[in-house]
Parts: sequence; structure tokens; C-alpha cells
Amino acid sequence: MSSSPVKSPSTGQWHRVDGKPLRIETTRHLACTVVRAGGELDHAGRVRFSACVNAVWNWSVGPVLLFDLADLEFFDSSAIGVIAMALQRMEEEGGGGRIILIRPSAHLLTVLRLTDLLSRVELRDSVEETIAELMTDADRSVAMSCPDRRA
Repeated sequence: MSSSPVKSPSTGQWHRVDGKPLRIETTRHLACTVVRAGGELDHAGRVRFSACVNAVWNWSVGPVLLFDLADLEFFDSSAIGVIAMALQRMEEEGGGGRIILIRPSAHLLTVLRLTDLLSRVELRDSVEETIAELMTDADRSVAMSCPDRRA
């Protein structure tokens, strides 16, 4: 069972004493990349989570990143920091990317609202439905860019 966060006297950082380890899973799709995280994302896991996002950055055009964070049992500002850094990088690279949050918790929505990040991400209820929507959009884009060869 997980304990409450405690503040380190030496660093002043909040952390869990016996928390659940951070689990990260990535899945590459044609139109997007899904990044699922579960367990606890705190300062200690931030480097790993950020490195994961950087590693999958070019897996999709844009990129289009779907963050499924519904299984996070605890997160601190580290999760928000990684999302904010990804948004900033997308803007620096031309603004073609998208961040889509799948089933975000009420707490995450509140924090995103307070940090003015909520308006810069998209919200969805299902990974599968979002992938299907993105694939349909990609198919339409390809069809529109290819001239009709029937004559």
C-alpha cells in the first residue's frame, strides 16, 4: 500500500517512501504514438518519462502524442512539466504537433487549467477511438492529396 508523500529535509522535494514504481509503455501507430504511464510519476521518474517522450518524438508526423495517464496513482509537477516541455518543443518546431490526453483525472484537469495548459491539449475518452479517428483523418488527407487518376 502506498504512503503519503513526504518532504525530503535535504532537497526539499516531495517524494513517496514506498510508492508504486513508474510504468511506461509506448505503442507506435501510423498516425500517432501512445504513451501510457501508471504507478507514480514524481521527481525521480521525471527523467525516465521525459526520455521516453523524447525517444518516441519522431514516431509520428507532427508528432501526435496520446498520453494515457489514467493509471497514474500519484503525480506531482513532474507530469505537468513533461507535458509543458512537449508543448513548447512542438511550438518551437513549427506547431504541427498535437498532445491528446486520454481519460485525464479531475485533478490533472484542474492542474492543467490552473497552469493555462488545458487549452493547448486535446481531451478524449478512449485510446482506440482516438486512433481510429486519427487513421480516418490520415486516410482523408492522403485521398485529398492524390489526384483522381480515373478519366
